[in-house]
Amino acid sequence: MSALFTKHQDLLTKALDACSHRYAWSGWPENPSSKIHGEEKPAAGLARFEAQLGQDFPLVQPGEVARVGEEVSPYTGEPLGVRYPRADPEVLFTAINSARPAWAAATPEARVGVCLEILQRCGEQLFENAHATMHTSGQSYVMAFAGSGANALDRGLEALAYAHKAMQDVPATAHWERKFGRDGVASLDKRYRLVPRGIGVVICCATFPLWNTYPALCASLATGNPVVLKPHPAATLPVALVARVCREVLAEAGYDPNLVTLAADTRADPATLPLIQHPDTAIIDFTGSPRFGSWLEQNCPGKQVYTETAGCNSVVLESTDDLQATARAVAHSLCQASAQMCTSVQNIHVPAAGVRVAGEWVPHAEVAAAICSAVDGWLADPRAAATLCGTLFDPAVQSNVDRYRQLAAAQQRILRDSAPYENPGFPAARTATPLVIAASEDDRDWYREEVFGPVSFIIANADAEACLRDATGNARDRGAITSHVYSTDAEFLARAVDAYHAAGASVACNLTGMPINFAAAYSDFHVTGLNPAGNACLADLAFVSNRFRICLLYTSPSPRDLSTS
Repeated sequence: MSALFTKHQDLLTKALDACSHRYAWSGWPENPSSKIHGEEKPAAGLARFEAQLGQDFPLVQPGEVARVGEEVSPYTGEPLGVRYPRADPEVLFTAINSARPAWAAATPEARVGVCLEILQRCGEQLFENAHATMHTSGQSYVMAFAGSGANALDRGLEALAYAHKAMQDVPATAHWERKFGRDGVASLDKRYRLVPRGIGVVICCATFPLWNTYPALCASLATGNPVVLKPHPAATLPVALVARVCREVLAEAGYDPNLVTLAADTRADPATLPLIQHPDTAIIDFTGSPRFGSWLEQNCPGKQVYTETAGCNSVVLESTDDLQATARAVAHSLCQASAQMCTSVQNIHVPAAGVRVAGEWVPHAEVAAAICSAVDGWLADPRAAATLCGTLFDPAVQSNVDRYRQLAAAQQRILRDSAPYENPGFPAARTATPLVIAASEDDRDWYREEVFGPVSFIIANADAEACLRDATGNARDRGAITSHVYSTDAEFLARAVDAYHAAGASVACNLTGMPINFAAAYSDFHVTGLNPAGNACLADLAFVSNRFRICLLYTSPSPRDLSTS
């Protein structure tokens, strides 16, 4: 058994147990507070981040043809100035192919051990990664530390646990005997070889750059496939930090570091298509826009494609015992990360006549006002607002808000206007509070697709059943990752659960008192793969088991005569 596997076996065992029993557990700290970590670690992480600025990132790879870098902090408005290697794909793939045989020949335990060491070392740079994520993707410092740090690492370990499980299910050898007719017994010795599919390309997300990076990396690398990490040009540094760790660990373990490479590019000259269309690319992992995710699913024949995109995440509000708690829960989702999360709520379906609240009828307009007031409540304290909302990662998100603001203003539909908020410590931060728009089913062309950023719709459907039909129809046709129903009617809740599940969407009922955006590794099966919001789940056996196939070697000992057996 490999030394690295033995070193981290307890961590893997705990992850396997968490996957089996689905309880709450994290292998890494989610809170960056200096009260927990002391002053030294946070300060050292900030210093390491600042030391990278304006420099060539220390990564030497084959085929480098230039240094590129166009990241601009959404907090300061200033370029990071970090430059990364841009590679010639042919030279890069030639080097990767040279590294493949030894890695494919390594034992599953050796590969899993290397991946465990990679995750542990990435955990040691959580503070540096938090600043890198904050100043590229626009997340707040707290969110960057947790969501793109501990929570993303947990997703990686979750995928690694399933990869280990899938490979463990295949024995290395077996002896097989069977009687054929009257002549004798056929006896075979069989060897089972796990054969990797080939090179995996991971297309990373801009707003949560490590959310799919860790699980895709671990799922492919552990099963014997080299990995090319293709970050978004606006959020390259967090991915580069991971690539550097991977290469260091691989080299120290005696393997070719080119088993993991970074493919940096620019918006004007993207590298994605040359990478995914290369004949040696066998696996593609993507998190990002529904449009490109759908294109990948339909236009990459012969390659394994795993997508997580987005959809029309919804709330159906039929009735509630506590309107303020319900409104506060929904409003939190509208604010969190400025609604730049795949789990952010967009469409809030409320019957046109209103809803029952603790047995009393409350008109639709009062329900809408309660949600808007709850948004204002979350934003009342500037420091709390900055932690919750972060910034808009790209000017295009503000353009999206402005477009819908103009459409709604022209028809007097704005329930809550969007405006910048002051981010303490970062006066130049690109910020926008939630825009809330009144809509009806006649406006389906507005809300029946993902509107990326802090834009949401309170939709007046004819009645509760119409709310449910509209929301679940959108989930089925356009996709949904998170869905919510609030009702005190047990029969309506049962119908709602059945309707959402029939649409291929998971659903939460009457959830308050916690961030309703939250997705828990080892417990949730994040994305069902049953609607257009993605064809892959983070994580389950299906996410890993088809990244390798099984080839057999048959050997036959001398046949035995039945009369002597």
